[in-house]
Amino acid sequence: MRANVWHGKRDVRVEHVPDPRIEQDTDAVIRITSSGLCGSDLHLYEVLTPFMTPGDILGHEPMGIVEETGSAVTSLRPGDRVVVPFQIACGSCWMCSRGLYTQCETTQVTEHGMGAQLFGYTKLYGAVPGAQAEYLRVPQAQFGPIKVPHGPDDDRFVYLSDVLPTAWQAVQYAEVPEGGSLVVLGLGPIGAMSCRIARHLGVETVIGVDLVPERLERARADGVTVLDLRDHDKREDLVKAVKDLTDGRGPDGVIDAVGTEAHGSQAARLAQTAAGLLPDAWAEKLMQVAGVDRMAALDLAIALVRRGGTISVSGIYGGAADPLPLLTMFDKQVQLRMGQANVRRWTDDILPLLTDDDPLGVDDFATHHVPLDEAPDAYAMFQKKEDGAIKVLMRP
Repeated sequence: MRANVWHGKRDVRVEHVPDPRIEQDTDAVIRITSSGLCGSDLHLYEVLTPFMTPGDILGHEPMGIVEETGSAVTSLRPGDRVVVPFQIACGSCWMCSRGLYTQCETTQVTEHGMGAQLFGYTKLYGAVPGAQAEYLRVPQAQFGPIKVPHGPDDDRFVYLSDVLPTAWQAVQYAEVPEGGSLVVLGLGPIGAMSCRIARHLGVETVIGVDLVPERLERARADGVTVLDLRDHDKREDLVKAVKDLTDGRGPDGVIDAVGTEAHGSQAARLAQTAAGLLPDAWAEKLMQVAGVDRMAALDLAIALVRRGGTISVSGIYGGAADPLPLLTMFDKQVQLRMGQANVRRWTDDILPLLTDDDPLGVDDFATHHVPLDEAPDAYAMFQKKEDGAIKVLMRP
């Protein structure tokens, strides 16, 4: 089959690789019909390269048609149309029984001290072959795949794999009270969808912050109050602008949908670059023990949130020793919630919204649809934020 394969920093290629097959009785094999390009894929493209191995298949936002199932998978049959969550969870262990599917004890990558396995996302998460391919082996298929009806275009359902539950969890974790306010930092796919979900759930004041004109315009069209970072020379200016919109005290909740790709620390940018130039074993150790994140977004979230408010982090950070302004956080009584989305915890709430009425605007959420063969160009375009690229879907 053809698949999008990692070969090095900013080097992905579509190549022929062996077809996946049933390896365990809880496996399924699906034929991919759509697969998303996620902002976190860019971490593998640019930042987390020490944890990658040439030949790794990328991608973790798939949907498709079931081709084959293992003997223990009784809920699926060939021909079913399914969306596959980005994490691999058994659904029955102690963690899963509490809705913490990204901490699944059956698939935890204990060798590296990490949580549940993820598709297409470094050896830290199991080095499981990813979904930017023609076919995908799905472990724990007795629980993971979400059956969806035939008929509507893939765009209606594909975001159940990641974007929708990640944004839904981000809003839920922000704990905005009735009549309250929310700031979303970063208006990429997760930030943009978080704004839509917050408005759908009745958050009274939703403020989006970014510096990419196309992202700002899209959020403005969604009814979001937008603030352009380029209009504020200093952080204090932006904090004042947000306070002016939130009764002078700051928002009840802030979602950091940026993570380590934040614009800001030049020193951290240099550390990331240096890690990419070191021998793999050295670079891996540096990434695990050093502070190498560009934390401008999280620092801004801490400055913005009102006293007693909540910060919800959905953007990915990779450094282990990055400094936090704990004095400020303690003094402001800030609550901090974070983590990979527990996909199946939220899908029952989201599915009823994926109707012809389309209240979350999923049908036209993708800005680009490209053939799988154009994956390398799509990565380069998305990383450079060219051609108004906000969300890219690939189709084999």
